[in-house]
Amino acid sequence: MRRTVAAILAAVAAFALVTSVVGLWAARTTLNTDRWVATVAPLPQDPRVNTAVAQYATTEVFRVLNVEQRLRDVLPPQAGFVVGPITGQLREQVDKTVTRVLSSDRFQAIWAELNRQVHQRMVAVIEGTSAVITAREDRIEIDLLPLINQVLRELSEQLPTLFGKQIMLPDLSSGAIPENLRLRVEEALGVSLPANFAQFTVYDSGQLWEAQQAVAAAKRYLALFVAGTILLLLAAFVISPGRRRTAVQFGLWLVVAAVAITALLRAVRRHILGEVPAGVYRDGVDATMTTVFSLLRERGVQLIVIGALIALLAYLAGPGRIPVWLRGGVRRGAVAGWRWTRQGGTYAVRRGPGLIAGHLDAFRVGGLAVAAVPALILSSWQSLLVIAVLLVAYEIGVTLIARNHDGVPAEPVIP
Repeated sequence: MRRTVAAILAAVAAFALVTSVVGLWAARTTLNTDRWVATVAPLPQDPRVNTAVAQYATTEVFRVLNVEQRLRDVLPPQAGFVVGPITGQLREQVDKTVTRVLSSDRFQAIWAELNRQVHQRMVAVIEGTSAVITAREDRIEIDLLPLINQVLRELSEQLPTLFGKQIMLPDLSSGAIPENLRLRVEEALGVSLPANFAQFTVYDSGQLWEAQQAVAAAKRYLALFVAGTILLLLAAFVISPGRRRTAVQFGLWLVVAAVAITALLRAVRRHILGEVPAGVYRDGVDATMTTVFSLLRERGVQLIVIGALIALLAYLAGPGRIPVWLRGGVRRGAVAGWRWTRQGGTYAVRRGPGLIAGHLDAFRVGGLAVAAVPALILSSWQSLLVIAVLLVAYEIGVTLIARNHDGVPAEPVIP
């Protein structure tokens, strides 16, 4: 009975441990604004994310500027056939401008501030502390208007005739985003922006209350869950009549739990991606999720490795025929290795200087040849500097050994 109960507790503790790791990651990453901003900061540099955001921003710019209609208004009816090609060329130019702005260092401050604001709103809504959210506004959106603002600023310099007048828009390179930015863009362009202009929905579950309750419960019980996991594992070893067997079981169940929960998270990811239209948008969301969940994937791999090592070490410490044979082989190999190392060291001390003195040129050339191999593989200046320093030290060392050798034949080594 004790063996059965210990095995059950070990399995439950393994699944609880993996679940605790996921909960701790979620609490520290998705509910902490600073850590979240640091996680998503490199996203604009990702080519797939860049392409998706650039296409969305370009579409929004053409949507508000109504480029095709403007061209038809200024061109005579006989030139209507060139509207399409010119619009395509302008769209390509706008897309290049958006991509360049996204990849620039100046946009990093804007991107960080955008994500900081939207994350603070999201946490406030989920935790039920938001003062502006209403029951019908069950969604959170990231406002890409600051990106559109920077793009319009560059376009006004490159294509001043596109707007028909000189436009004055604020420079947001410092990361400070004014609250009346939408009004200033409307006044500069002379248009009324649609209510959802440049707003990309990042949360629209339709189940705000359930999300609030889940987060509240997670924050309330996460510490208790982690403590319960430790107590379960301790209870399994206290109850077990064979602790080594329990350790093997815990290690194996830890591998199973990590693989199972990883498969579950991958299924959730596939479901989310299935809701996104195929193409650049799906690729962008896929790249975003890869970046956001990168740390969790690393923790999953670490749990699998730790579980396998626990099970393997516990098995090798047992009385079985194979573990006993392996331990004996390791012991004999260690003894033989120590004996050979000691004899080799004695031989090198007694005969080494004479050997180096008699073949100094060969040792010098050999040092150069050995140093050339990593020098060809490692291309950084720091690596080449380290290799050069080690090579110089080696050449000086063998030269000094050869000069200090007195030429007296070394005594034979007595085994």
